[in-house]
Amino acid sequence: MFIQNFVQNEVVELKDQISADGGQIVSKSLVQREDMTLTLFAFAAGESISTHSSTGDAMVVVLEGEAELTVGGVAKRAKEGQSIIMPANIPHAVQAITDYKMLLIVVKPQE
Repeated sequence: MFIQNFVQNEVVELKDQISADGGQIVSKSLVQREDMTLTLFAFAAGESISTHSSTGDAMVVVLEGEAELTVGGVAKRAKEGQSIIMPANIPHAVQAITDYKMLLIVVKPQE
């Protein structure tokens, strides 16, 4: 299987596949390759990932809740059903406003 840690051949709610209790950030890696990662994240309200950058384009698909995503120093709010692409090599951060779940897809250049 190419996609790991996920039920196969079943229809599921993606947001129900991960959860975080108060004060936590939980991640679940589905694909981990040199050229691509696919990861589910759950943040308790108020939790954050500090500013960092990636060598690949990072697409966030918001599954539940609301967060402030800061990309290149500009803060934007994203809520359930919305998405944003954080370009490669641009500093970005995530701050959960409410309990928050997202699917993170990172596509990197092949070496």
